[in-house]
Amino acid sequence: MTLPTTMAAVLLTGHGGPEKLEYRTDVPVPTPGDDEVLIQVEAAGINNTDINTRIGWYSKSVTGDTNSTAGGAGSADADDASWSGVPLAFPRIQGGDVYGTVVATGAHVDANRLGDRVIVRNLMRHYVDRRPYECWTYGSDCDGGFAQFAVAPSSEAYTIESELSPVELGAIPIAYSTAEGMLHRANLGAEKVVITGASGGVGLAAVQLAKLRGAEVTAICSPSKADVVREAGADHVVARGADLTQAIGARSMDMVVDVVGGNGVADLLSLLRRGGRYAIAGAIGGPLAEVDLRTIYLNDLSLFGCTFQEDEVFENLVGYINNGQIRPLVSKTYPLNEVHRAQEDFISKRFAGKLVLVPPAVGS
Repeated sequence: MTLPTTMAAVLLTGHGGPEKLEYRTDVPVPTPGDDEVLIQVEAAGINNTDINTRIGWYSKSVTGDTNSTAGGAGSADADDASWSGVPLAFPRIQGGDVYGTVVATGAHVDANRLGDRVIVRNLMRHYVDRRPYECWTYGSDCDGGFAQFAVAPSSEAYTIESELSPVELGAIPIAYSTAEGMLHRANLGAEKVVITGASGGVGLAAVQLAKLRGAEVTAICSPSKADVVREAGADHVVARGADLTQAIGARSMDMVVDVVGGNGVADLLSLLRRGGRYAIAGAIGGPLAEVDLRTIYLNDLSLFGCTFQEDEVFENLVGYINNGQIRPLVSKTYPLNEVHRAQEDFISKRFAGKLVLVPPAVGS
């Protein structure tokens, strides 16, 4: 294949509203380093982290939920408005979800990788010498997949052998690795678990992955999306905003998987039995929560903040894909140049599951 010298890509030019996302067709095609591969991107999912990074939500100066700040950076301090707490370099190509085909290899990469169908681990350990609890976030600390081509370390590009479609595979990395990371960190088994935000990408992934572990799943979501969540495997569905103690029962659950945060955390903690576990990997409902510390220490609860992922998390995920054990729900796809509309639809929460961007075919 003769590679072009320029490509279509979406450049994030700074923190702010959608106007900071610029679709271009004259962006240089990246050259893989010695230990990297060049991937022709076929699909790239939309995630909360794309929105949060754009608006600077990770800054400690921001106290509102994602939706209330999605129009722009507002009070964000650019000095700590990233996952790693250091300033982002602009322009940046976002997109932590990538599925595509290896079309070029670096000098130290086996040329037999050419033609491999791959997904990229979004929390990459390669660039930090695999130090514990450190990672580079794909599409934030380095350029990602909102483009026709993307580079990644060969060791972070995992070969996929699956009958899932490109858009389904492009919907998996962040949502499913986040969910699997939470279940792995808190060691969920054949237990009773509550999952918040269960109709979203991470929530639906958590439902499927919890069922693979033999868990009895109680899912919380809007009533309009309850059927979708049941189809994903939930045993019980509770309406968002319901009285959780009345609907589920105090001290009746072994574990909570929370991607919402905000004012609901205290009620979720009250659902846990003595010795129960609470895992959180997102706070779309707001980063601040008021809890009664007596609920935690008098009931011997364990709280798990879940970002860093051990190697086996993504390895497990690839195994589930290749064994045909998971299938994401992709509700809508968009051409890459409609990234503004895709993010608007994502923020509106109109659709269950995942929304996916599709770059234009090379040469079109």
